[in-house]
Amino acid sequence: MKTTFVALAMAACAFAQNPPKPLKDGIYANFKTEFGDIKAILFEKETPHAVALFTRLAQGLQDFRDVDGKIVKKRYYDDTTFFRIVPEDAVQAGSRDGTPTYNCGLKIKDEMLPGIKFRAGSLAIANPGQADSGGCQFFFAVEAKSTWDMKYTIFGQVVEGLDVVYKLNSVPVHGERPVNPPKLISVTIERVGPPLAQKPKK
Repeated sequence: MKTTFVALAMAACAFAQNPPKPLKDGIYANFKTEFGDIKAILFEKETPHAVALFTRLAQGLQDFRDVDGKIVKKRYYDDTTFFRIVPEDAVQAGSRDGTPTYNCGLKIKDEMLPGIKFRAGSLAIANPGQADSGGCQFFFAVEAKSTWDMKYTIFGQVVEGLDVVYKLNSVPVHGERPVNPPKLISVTIERVGPPLAQKPKK
């Protein structure tokens, strides 16, 4: 049964009232938005390529094609928007010109694992529907979505700020285009605990 937005709003309130638990070891992405902050743990062991590209783009360590077509290296996600909102489904960001057709010049292979399924707060790489076509754009799922499983690389999970995801998803839209696209102010990366142990080379 499809979850109603009323239920989502109630879940957001309950989530906001519970104090955050201590963070477990791992690498995290911090999304500063005009509606509040979101923190997601990244699945660096399960989806290493997606996490590596995302963190490098966020930190300004990765070359990409900017809006003017020039290849640059700077913090990719700062001062962008959530340009696509699918009510009760997803909020999408990662386009520097605010359109779904923007091409940053980067693509990565899919990393879809049967054990990682969509649920509220899943963080995934957006793609146009073809295999290995994801790149710089990402989205947060608002609820479980079994029809999306094994179609998008899920590379993280919200651990704080799920209520902010719901707020972003509730803005007025024309179709899937927000009337006033919410701002993504910055994305920063932090690590808690030691780095992921590397497998010894044979």
